Amino acid sequence: MSIRPVLLLGDPRLRAPCARVRRYDTSDLGALVADLADTLAECRSRCGFGRGISAPQIGDSRRVVYIDVDGPLVLVNPEIVRSSRQMMTLWDDCFSFPDLSVKLKRHLAVDVRYRDAGGKEHVLKARGSLAELAQHEIDHVNGVLAIDRAVDSRHIVYTAELKKLTLGTAHKEM
Repeated sequence: MSIRPVLLLGDPRLRAPCARVRRYDTSDLGALVADLADTLAECRSRCGFGRGISAPQIGDSRRVVYIDVDGPLVLVNPEIVRSSRQMMTLWDDCFSFPDLSVKLKRHLAVDVRYRDAGGKEHVLKARGSLAELAQHEIDHVNGVLAIDRAVDSRHIVYTAELKKLTLGTAHKEM
């Protein structure tokens, strides 16, 4: 469909909780999913990272997430219904603040209830990096950003500086 501009940190639309999708399998919802896929592909090629994107990041106020890890996955009205007690600490990045990295804690495993674009209900049992990604994207549709979950203010840094400090090692820790 089309590549849409990604909203950047400071845009108030990123802080607004999104509305639930009520009608499924519509051309409007299909167009949004296509725009998310195209925008993710473009951001991934330009930024060198990216596994998911949410509707509010492209200015749409619906609860829709698009993930592409081992293939595309569309989560409509996603909600975390179970979280592990076990946590992981990692450095996170985001298209809405592409030059920053944020150290935060996430649940090691989550169960996410969602509907696909046709309205069929599913449960995603995610662990590790997929659980981290699901939490990041679901935060977006709830109006929460990764910087809100920073371990502390000292752990919001420019990615280039983090790479210097870690001597080029991967900036995502599990």
